[in-house]
Amino acid sequence: MCRIDKAAPPPLVYAQDRFGGHFSYVMAVMTKTDSADFNDPQDQELLGQEAAKRDPLALFGEWLDEATLSEPINPTAAALATCDADGLPAVRMVLLKAADESGFSFYTNTESAKAKEMAENPVAALCFYWKSLNRQVRVQGPVEQVSAEEADAYWATRPRQSRIGAWASKQSQPLVGRFELEKAVAGYALKHAVGDIPRPAFWTGYRIKPATIEFWHQRAFRLHDRILFRQSDQGWTTQRLYP
Repeated sequence: MCRIDKAAPPPLVYAQDRFGGHFSYVMAVMTKTDSADFNDPQDQELLGQEAAKRDPLALFGEWLDEATLSEPINPTAAALATCDADGLPAVRMVLLKAADESGFSFYTNTESAKAKEMAENPVAALCFYWKSLNRQVRVQGPVEQVSAEEADAYWATRPRQSRIGAWASKQSQPLVGRFELEKAVAGYALKHAVGDIPRPAFWTGYRIKPATIEFWHQRAFRLHDRILFRQSDQGWTTQRLYP
């Protein structure tokens, strides 16, 4: 049996508030862990009053640029959450391919489980987490397919082997063994040995049109910063949330 002993929380030190004589408390830094947390160079205010006035898509773009420099693998990776017609949730990782005023886009097989769930229940959520920056962004909203022109344009940028793989994979369907997949890849590689490889009709992109975007920044002692942007007829509204 493996037991994890959690460190006791630091004692609370109470100090009299100069405004109105009320009492407030501050947490004393008593352990090395807490000291390191308190002095973390990442523990700086990123979501202050000015951030609440920002365009959330522009702010997301800046955070993604920083993550691209600090995350060792796949800074565009996000957890995609969907629900089927019965409300049963499912989540998996996808790679973001575009984020602009029209929404957040990713690509997949239209016969995959996630695509079927989005067809049955066309709403979804994305969660980006960048451990190196102690930051998270959550996006929620309705889903739509991208245009054929957009899908064709992105398809043309994919490596040739990835395009062959898209043809060969019956995504989310039962697979007897890996040899079956490799045989299909070899068959399509032979079929498309020369010339362009067309985009399959069953492969396209999906776009989440953000109804909400929440920015989260880890701070010392779990006193994290959170700002929720909500889309309305008048544009984006903001609300600060308790951690």
